[in-house]
Amino acid sequence: MGQRPAATILALMENTFPIFIVLFVLVAGGIAYYQFLARRQRQQAFAAFAAAHGLGYHLRDPFSLLSEPFHLLHKGDGRGIENVLDGDWSGIPIRAFDYWYYEESTDSQGHRSKTYYRFDCVLVPVEAACTPLRIDRENVLTRLADHLAMRDLEFELEEFNHAFSVHCEDRKFANDFLDQRMMRWLLVAPGKPIFEVAYDRLLCAVKKCDVEELPVLLHTAKGFREQVPAVVYSLYPRSG
Repeated sequence: MGQRPAATILALMENTFPIFIVLFVLVAGGIAYYQFLARRQRQQAFAAFAAAHGLGYHLRDPFSLLSEPFHLLHKGDGRGIENVLDGDWSGIPIRAFDYWYYEESTDSQGHRSKTYYRFDCVLVPVEAACTPLRIDRENVLTRLADHLAMRDLEFELEEFNHAFSVHCEDRKFANDFLDQRMMRWLLVAPGKPIFEVAYDRLLCAVKKCDVEELPVLLHTAKGFREQVPAVVYSLYPRSG
C-alpha cells in the first residue's frame, strides 16, 4: 500500500515531463523569434535612417572598428559591431555603430554565464595628435578605485570632478584638453555619454538607444569635436 502514492507520483511525473519539455521549447523559441524580429527591425531602421540622411549603411563592420585604439572597444571577454553608418553629418565625417561586449562569469556550481553591455558609438576625426584620454561617468566602481588609491585625474572645476572620472598618462595634455569651456560643455552634454580621445580620433558613446535618438548622439559627437581647445591644435599638431 505504501508504494502506491510513490508509484502514482512517478507516473504523473512521467506523463507531465514531456509537457514541460514542449513548454520550454515553445518559450525558448518565442524568445528567439522575438529577438530575431527586434534585430531585423533595428537593421531596417538603421538602413532607413542612412537613406534619409545621405549616409552609407553596413550591416557588418567593413572598417575594422574593433582595432581602433579606444578602451571601450577592447572591454570584456568578447565583443562585436553591427549596423554601421558612415558619411558626412553636418559637415564632418562620421562613423556611427552599434557596439556590444560581454563578460563571462562562473558561479559556485561551475555554471558559466554571459553579461552583455550594449552601446551606440560615434567616431569623428580631429586635426591633432592626442594622447589617449578617457572621460567616463563617475560611478560606484570609479569611486571604489579612488578609495583604493587608483585615483583618476582631478581638475579645478569641482563639479566636473564629481561627475566624471578622467584617465590619461599625460597630465599636461589632459589639462590642455579639458579647459573650463570643455568641462562645462561636458557637464550639460545630452544623454550622459562617455568620451574618449586617441591620436587623431574622438569617440562618443551612450548606452544603446533607439534609432530615432541617433541625431542627438551625432550632434553630441560633433559638439565634442567643436569644443576641443585651440591650444590642442597648436601644441599637438597632427603630423602628415
